[in-house]
Amino acid sequence: MQQQRDMWTARPVQGNMQRPAMESDSNSRIMDEHNMDESQVDDSMPDGAMRQDDMTRPPFEILAPAEQRAPIVFNSPHSGRYYPETFLQRSRLDPLAIRRSEDMMVDELFRPVVGLGAPLLRAVYPRAYLDVNREPFELDPKMFSGRLPPFANSQSLRVAGGLGTIPKVVCEAASIYAAPWPVDDALRRIDAIYRPYHDALRRLLAQTHLAFGSAILIDCHSMPSTLRTGEGRPRPDFVLGDRFGTSCMPALVERAAASLRALGFTVCRNKPYAGGFITEHYGRPRRALHALQIEVNRALYMNEEKLELHAGFEKLRENLAALAEAMIDLAAEFASDRREAAE
Repeated sequence: MQQQRDMWTARPVQGNMQRPAMESDSNSRIMDEHNMDESQVDDSMPDGAMRQDDMTRPPFEILAPAEQRAPIVFNSPHSGRYYPETFLQRSRLDPLAIRRSEDMMVDELFRPVVGLGAPLLRAVYPRAYLDVNREPFELDPKMFSGRLPPFANSQSLRVAGGLGTIPKVVCEAASIYAAPWPVDDALRRIDAIYRPYHDALRRLLAQTHLAFGSAILIDCHSMPSTLRTGEGRPRPDFVLGDRFGTSCMPALVERAAASLRALGFTVCRNKPYAGGFITEHYGRPRRALHALQIEVNRALYMNEEKLELHAGFEKLRENLAALAEAMIDLAAEFASDRREAAE
């Protein structure tokens, strides 16, 4: 598809750009605001039922440093936590169960990167509502009333697993919807959320590449602690995904793995997460565009049953800041080497 090939063509960005918050944003404030019960889906945003189209918020936010100091962009596509009221009403799941696939607070875990001079793009809407880490039209025809457009991909493995662009299930195969719903509503979600999100990501990467001669994308995620690897080993603390060596230079994965192991964490590479659509689509090492997916084990920072942060959150955030510093240093070295080679 043309949209998949054309990485640098972006429409005007539609979303919010924010400067980093003051350091007084303490861990206690974060834990107070985001340990939500079933009646609180996103208490950082004003209440409101769906107006007319269910999409009353911007599709993304960019936390931008005062000055970008290295060719690196961080992205948190699955930490969105604004659940429109009519979406919750349409779902057969309760407000806690529907959040099981959310990468809870990953954007806040990586937020210190902004103070280090790197932008952070984060989703506003949850992946249960629309998953920006998919092709634009990975859709299951059984979910909708009406005919899918002819260019929709209804045969992918992700669609078969219920995890297309508009997901059918959350984790553990819990079905989201009680009945089919209009396909036009799904297409409106894609136009209003998916397209602007990827426009913004392309723009950030293009601007970075233009300014530094290269760009590195770090795609940030979290994973359930119950995960086991293909070899049957217990779940690792981190999984680094580089699409089996195709989405970024080896030095990037090696630096990330070495930094995490030096901090005392266990690390696996590509198993069971090699990187999703974003890592595969934007990683073009031959064009000096590198993409690495990082999966964080949720047990390191949260109670997965109650969806509450625990005392490990702040320590993990400090460790991820140290990891980010190592990534930023490598990105700066890489950009410097490219400039010298071009002279």
